Amino acid sequence: MNILTFNLLFSTLVFWIAARIYILPRLHERRPQNVLLPILLLHSLRHLGLMFLAPGATYAGIPQQFAYPAAYGDLLAAVLALVAIPAVANDTGSSRLLVWIFNLEGTLDLITAITLATVYNAAPYMGPAYWIPAFWVPALLVTHYITFVILLKHWRRQPGNL
Repeated sequence: MNILTFNLLFSTLVFWIAARIYILPRLHERRPQNVLLPILLLHSLRHLGLMFLAPGATYAGIPQQFAYPAAYGDLLAAVLALVAIPAVANDTGSSRLLVWIFNLEGTLDLITAITLATVYNAAPYMGPAYWIPAFWVPALLVTHYITFVILLKHWRRQPGNL
């Protein structure tokens, strides 16, 4: 196992422990919107994945088969999170659907990026962008999980609300 994979897994474990201690046991006490808005704001910063395309943020030779899908998948997740924020804040009928779309795309993007980084051996080329998969991706993975828990168990369906 390479160091980047170790960092990703260990950081995910730490974020998971924090979620198990501080967030998951209290989800039933909070309105889904109160938990989802900070998560959506966090994911709105995923435009930072564009760093994989920025000279100087990664080393020369970073596999393009990883860099482009990771960068643009993150950008799409950021846009979807931004679109969902006003709907969730105003509790509109489309809010649940928008959160589902964001969460599915964002999760698939991360799984795809992790897979492509592994297949194309992107770790040695991460350079200063190393913090993204070592710290940022684990936080995103855990918050996607929390969002799935909210969508499936804590956000009660209402007429016209998917």
